Amino acid sequence: MHAMQYEITLPADYDMGIIRKRVAERGHLLDGYRGLGLKAYLVRERGRDGSPVNQYAPFYLWRTAEGMNGFLWGPGFRGLCADFGRPVVRHWLGAGLARGPVPAGPAGPATATRRTVRLPETADPAEAVEQALADLPDHPALHTAAVAVDPSRWELLHLALWHGEVPDDAPGTRYRVLHLSRPELDRLPAGRHW
Repeated sequence: MHAMQYEITLPADYDMGIIRKRVAERGHLLDGYRGLGLKAYLVRERGRDGSPVNQYAPFYLWRTAEGMNGFLWGPGFRGLCADFGRPVVRHWLGAGLARGPVPAGPAGPATATRRTVRLPETADPAEAVEQALADLPDHPALHTAAVAVDPSRWELLHLALWHGEVPDDAPGTRYRVLHLSRPELDRLPAGRHW
């Protein structure tokens, strides 16, 4: 599993209806994309859920590196770059996945949280990953949670997708989910990924 995200920060007065329309018209195009576990079309809106910015920040869990590469070098990402400029694409190696108890109904998750934690120089990376996996949320509103690692920065990523509103005690940056493409989510194994 590979985790990937890019963030496109937009002007404070940007009409986020443009992003909503874009996702409504194009989001389904990845609903059957080969090698893709899930793509959560995430947004933050200035003044909502504590966000200081307007941002389009899609998040991906790839089942295969070939799928990820095909997307990055393909027409969909080229189109995004043509419309918004080429964003920095962050990438993490998947360490673990948890599925929530709520069945994935037709509406899917409504919100998400993402948190990154830099490991101290003295931390044992394997122990930190084990602890992060042990700390995956066990909450009735959970849809999916993932832990991934960027070994170039020794950074842990925690992502959680939620049915309904984000629980009050859930840490991290909060997003709204406009659409969820999940063509191969069921093929991503739950638990530790090594």
